[in-house]
Amino acid sequence: MTKALMIQGTGSNVGKSMLVAGLARACVNRGLKVAPFKPQNMSNNAAVTADGGEIGRAQALQAMACRLEPHSDMNPVLLKPESETGAQVVVQGQRYSTTGAMGYGQLKARLLPKVLESFERLKAGADLVLVEGAGSPAETNLRPGDIANMGFAEAAGVPVVLAGDIDRGGVIAQLVGTQAVLTPEDAGRIKGYLVNKFRGDPRLFEAGDAEIARRTGWAPLGVLPWFRDSWRLPAEDVLDIASRAGGAVKVAVPQLARISNFDDLDPLAAEPEVTVELVPPGRPLPADAALVLIPGSKSTITDLAFFRQQGWDIDLKAHLRRRGRVLGICGGYQMLGHEIADPEGVEGAPGTTRGLGLLDVTTTLEPAKTLSLTEATWVPTGDAVRGYEIHLGRTQGPDCARNWLTVGDRPEGAVSADGLVQGTYLHGLFSADRFRAGYLAGLGAEHAGASHDQQVEDTLDALAAHMEAHLDIDRLLSLAT
Repeated sequence: MTKALMIQGTGSNVGKSMLVAGLARACVNRGLKVAPFKPQNMSNNAAVTADGGEIGRAQALQAMACRLEPHSDMNPVLLKPESETGAQVVVQGQRYSTTGAMGYGQLKARLLPKVLESFERLKAGADLVLVEGAGSPAETNLRPGDIANMGFAEAAGVPVVLAGDIDRGGVIAQLVGTQAVLTPEDAGRIKGYLVNKFRGDPRLFEAGDAEIARRTGWAPLGVLPWFRDSWRLPAEDVLDIASRAGGAVKVAVPQLARISNFDDLDPLAAEPEVTVELVPPGRPLPADAALVLIPGSKSTITDLAFFRQQGWDIDLKAHLRRRGRVLGICGGYQMLGHEIADPEGVEGAPGTTRGLGLLDVTTTLEPAKTLSLTEATWVPTGDAVRGYEIHLGRTQGPDCARNWLTVGDRPEGAVSADGLVQGTYLHGLFSADRFRAGYLAGLGAEHAGASHDQQVEDTLDALAAHMEAHLDIDRLLSLAT
């Protein structure tokens, strides 16, 4: 009989995604068939699945930890923010609707059956399903109709382990306070707890750990020290990309307001000779960048206006005068053309918006979304590249005749006449080691190209060993039902 266990957190960014990934790999290494599951995620960093859907990038990493191909059932509800109050709702991998925060509250009850349906399908092929919560169950104002935390745990009959983050301080209050604000029924679903991100000697927290156990009555599962190699794993939050300086070859990435699918940056940031500098709003693009990479966007036209508001369009022209290189991926590619036409109002009011004019192409947005895993070839060398497409619209124009990729017989991408500006719809291409080595050699990085996938695999194994050493995994698994 398949068992399940849910990891919830005392807040956002306490490490739930990494805990599930590490625990999944630990259990797989013990010989179990494991599947990851997150009922509801909110992220614009999506992964395309083999069944033609999209899920949160964290669940794709967790699938890798389970040695499984990502599937849309692993994250049946994905919210992709398009504005401060509105988001696209993706259900079982496919676009379902666009709604505001209040509207989504009314929608959740209709989505719960889909969530449970996906959960049951995953259970059919696994010994253990590890479920990740979202945010915190202490947000009791969100409990009515909840499908992300205790609402799901109640409906599916899944026990909960609560994780606290000692690095941000107040972990005793985080854990004890969560119990205090929950209903007795929800508090009773929590069977154990763990403390994450400890720095220093864990013996110093023995009295604090005992205090939490005494006050809550929950099973103490351990204090997990800070995992120093976490930066080697693909980031769910774009700000994590910029947490580590690298080498002399600088790739500058403007931090768009609705940046999406920035997993293109992970393999670059892992290269010792490369520094990926995320440029926040209000700061100019660095003059010493070898490459300016304009990433994907969930709202291309809005982010193009945002780009200009920061003065980055002026900085980009100065960068090109210095013979620097520019690469636009997906939404960034669309911005580089002469115009973006939106005749059907896909991103707002119908109309046409002037682009940056650095590629001789134009883009027309269309309601139908392209979602595909894509095999391509890098034209200069013939090297294979594997990535994915996830976009609305099509781009065409004279610079597309200078394509630098091919997908079968189809040309892909565009290059400016002087060769300094490139664009493509293909995400994930820098994961290809030979391509990445050749591309970075053109920027001055002479020794790039170590296996990115193997580095991620090795880091997942190291994370699993780290959790085995510091958590009571046997006791944790005994809580699963």
